Amino acid sequence: MIKANGTRWSTPVRLLKLALLPFLLLFIVANAKDAEPTNLLLIVVDDLGFGDLGSYGHPVIQTPHLDDLADKGIRFTQYYSASALCSPSRAAMLTGRHPYRTGIQSWIPADSGVYLRDREITLAELLKAQNYQTALVGKWHLNSDLGSKSEPQPTDQGFDYFYGHNAFQTPTNKNPDNLYRNRDPLPVQTGFTADLFAEESIAWLSARDPKRPFFLMLSMAEPHTPIENPDAVNALYREHTMGDIVPIPSGGPSPPKALLKARGPGEYYANVTYMDQGIGQVIDFINETEIRSSTLIIFVSDNGPVTDDWINWWEVNAYGATGGYRGRKHYLYEGGIRVPAIISQPGRLPEGQVSNVMFTGTDWLATLAGLLPFDIPTDRSIDSVDVARDWMSDESTRSTSVHWSLPTPNGLDHVIRVGDLKLILDQNFDPMALYDLAQDPFEMFDLRAEMPERVSELIEQHRAFMASIENDPLRPK
Repeated sequence: MIKANGTRWSTPVRLLKLALLPFLLLFIVANAKDAEPTNLLLIVVDDLGFGDLGSYGHPVIQTPHLDDLADKGIRFTQYYSASALCSPSRAAMLTGRHPYRTGIQSWIPADSGVYLRDREITLAELLKAQNYQTALVGKWHLNSDLGSKSEPQPTDQGFDYFYGHNAFQTPTNKNPDNLYRNRDPLPVQTGFTADLFAEESIAWLSARDPKRPFFLMLSMAEPHTPIENPDAVNALYREHTMGDIVPIPSGGPSPPKALLKARGPGEYYANVTYMDQGIGQVIDFINETEIRSSTLIIFVSDNGPVTDDWINWWEVNAYGATGGYRGRKHYLYEGGIRVPAIISQPGRLPEGQVSNVMFTGTDWLATLAGLLPFDIPTDRSIDSVDVARDWMSDESTRSTSVHWSLPTPNGLDHVIRVGDLKLILDQNFDPMALYDLAQDPFEMFDLRAEMPERVSELIEQHRAFMASIENDPLRPK
């Protein structure tokens, strides 16, 4: 028998090691709060699909740094974003609360007055209270106006330092003109966002107090459109590109209709590779400064990809891969919410493992509370579940249902999942499809007619859950 890293185990040794791994993880979790504080690097990328990495099966895109991270950690096959859009997904990840509880139901348009309320308690605030140094580099998008005096900014919600943008970079990834440092707008930043964010992260890590732990949230711009890459990276995928590469800028007074030409997936592939290179710079720095063993690294995508089924002009020439799952960003089918996730800390967590345990972005808060020295808030409803103990046994002990809600283009705005059953409902909570994901991961066979009683039970569970959100005293009215 051969391990994931190529080491040959005899069958008895393999079985013994597999039997001991869950107990090892239990020991790690039980002793986490008594151990020396662990640094946290949370890498969140924008619109990356389940099938967009080499370690997740993409046949073309080169992602050596993230593939290496997977080899040195646990790669998840049933990790779900809390929403199929960025703002609600990020709100849930930082608070451990369903997006609708926080009032972040969809992506936040500029000047809409929607923002994450200061009464919400974020992961950054919880770690800062434990003497962590905290920084956010990259995308925020939890308010409608960076720099506003009336809407909380990253530095109001637990981050000591912020460098980045809000919804997406303009005009493209190259020379962005909408970046801020803390509350202050910056002039055009020369370079590509993958490099800019990597370099800023390294500068912050270099300047921090080495005697205190850190929480760095590296929130990459890629591969969210509008994309642009260095010529050398585009050249890696020239055979997948038709014609000359002409970037499609955003942020102008009107859509650049003349530039909307399908040129194939080469630029998108290059953008994912360039994202990987930027992330690799930061991980290399952590390795070189000999803090890797004390740094927990989490990598996730905020939601599913924009596939070549474009619905907005700024999506042209995005070619994200869902790994074959149905749907895409904006929709609550698997392709919109099942995304890649990796966790790694060599010497502390298992290496080269694949876990099929189902969990969501909302669960990070409770799970990290078991791995890091902080406690989750007890004065509010928390929708987060600690799933660390399930990873190695590869069997879920979750006793709670999982719920998604999002205003979608097709009106299928609600989902409840219990075990392997996934019920999709419309805006009025009427059932529209029931799938058994264990037998039907591509959501092709509707089981409503075969399981009417189960459908009724799931509807009532979701109605009760949504009623609890409606009555949540912290929910914006």
